[in-house]
Amino acid sequence: MNRLSAGPIGSGSAASAAGQYRVCGNCRKVPRQEKRVQVSPPLARGPSAFIPENEVMQANGLDERTNLLVEEYSTSGRLDNITQVMSIHTQYLESFLRSQFYMLRMDGPLPLPYRHYIAIMAAARHQCSYLINMHVDEFLKTGGIAEWLNGLEYIPQRLKNLNEINKLLAHRPWLITKEHIQKLVKTGENNWSLPELVHAVVLLAHYHALASFVFGSGINPERDPDTSNGVRLIAVNNFCVCDLANDNNIENASLTSSNFGIADSLSELEALMERMKRLQEDKEDEEASQEEMATRFEKEKKESLLVISGAFDDEIVSTDVSRYIEDPGFGYKDFARRGEEHLPTFRAQDYTWENHGFSLVNRLYSDIGHLLDEKFRMVYNLTYNTMATHEDVDTTMLRRALFNYVHCMYGIRYDDYDYGEVNQLLERSLKVYIKTVTCYPERTTKRMYDSYWRQFKHSEKVHVNLLLMEARMQAELLYALRAITRHLT
Repeated sequence: MNRLSAGPIGSGSAASAAGQYRVCGNCRKVPRQEKRVQVSPPLARGPSAFIPENEVMQANGLDERTNLLVEEYSTSGRLDNITQVMSIHTQYLESFLRSQFYMLRMDGPLPLPYRHYIAIMAAARHQCSYLINMHVDEFLKTGGIAEWLNGLEYIPQRLKNLNEINKLLAHRPWLITKEHIQKLVKTGENNWSLPELVHAVVLLAHYHALASFVFGSGINPERDPDTSNGVRLIAVNNFCVCDLANDNNIENASLTSSNFGIADSLSELEALMERMKRLQEDKEDEEASQEEMATRFEKEKKESLLVISGAFDDEIVSTDVSRYIEDPGFGYKDFARRGEEHLPTFRAQDYTWENHGFSLVNRLYSDIGHLLDEKFRMVYNLTYNTMATHEDVDTTMLRRALFNYVHCMYGIRYDDYDYGEVNQLLERSLKVYIKTVTCYPERTTKRMYDSYWRQFKHSEKVHVNLLLMEARMQAELLYALRAITRHLT
């Protein structure tokens, strides 16, 4: 992260200048402290600070389908940076854009400005300025009241009432109960109908998860097409505007893949493939008992709480973001710090997406269930049968380990899955990355992105981020929809 250090400017006294200005250690620019400043990210950086621009552009150039999808489903009418990075996997991109367009623009229980304001509230939980800026624009374009953008105290009470479920969904969804649902839908002038609430929950889960993708993929800020020089006004505090995504500079070579020997990373790849082969053989020989599988899950769940992504006690939330947040100190990290005995286990077989969540969401918010289901299936089954330089590889085991590890961190257990595979397939640096992207995405750095799977292609790492995003969204939905089901029964 590029910290801003105080320093003298021009011919004035050093002491007085230090009080007024701070200097970025990376770009040496001098933003005025706590003022609105102009930001113009260099054009050469491309859509991602983690992925070389030519790799993203190459993928885009090979597939005209992306442009057609943007024309049909983009709410902004332009090829934004998220879409450019996702277009590396065009099959998935279509499912993503269709579902997002439906929840933002098609017939539904909520008015259009509400939809974008809820997106802003969700993105703010992870300080995702990229998504906040995007939906501030969309909120105004769809007739939103500008005064609401001054902060939560300016919005209607019924929107304020979403604050509790927003923070729980974002950070500790296992705490959501039917009482939270009852409080929102109880009779009164500020109540939510169940269809409205389901629409809101889908939006919240979608944008919490999308914030994970934005930070996990190092998505760069957009250049603003509405100004002559592509400059956008944003707020800064103790972070430099050259580094909005927390250490997301492509130039940052503090711990890039070039720091490691090629032989080491190649042997790392071969070792992973060997473990996959051995696990497959062991599975064919003998299956672990249900009791043993349950023990392995509890062990993995407990260990996931000990995976630390770094100390961030000095986090600062900019004014432009904090106005949309209630209780900014609430987060997933509190769980591990408080030393609570255990994260309760949610047995997936008792409440599955396929048998329970899908039908409930479809009943209360027509057709969104089909679109979400298609998106979940698409990312879970997406494969090119490659691993780095190897072809004709069955990656099913690896994809399942990634998806299930995210659910494990949220306490969700699949009875038919052997969680011993997670320890065999996911190295520690990858677990740190997954924990960070999923639970505290705003802390993700290029160093973390570069440190795992060093011989894998960027397209494969983008696929990892898509899996993490969808696993997180599904986990949030399972807890929220289970609470709604309990309210109804």
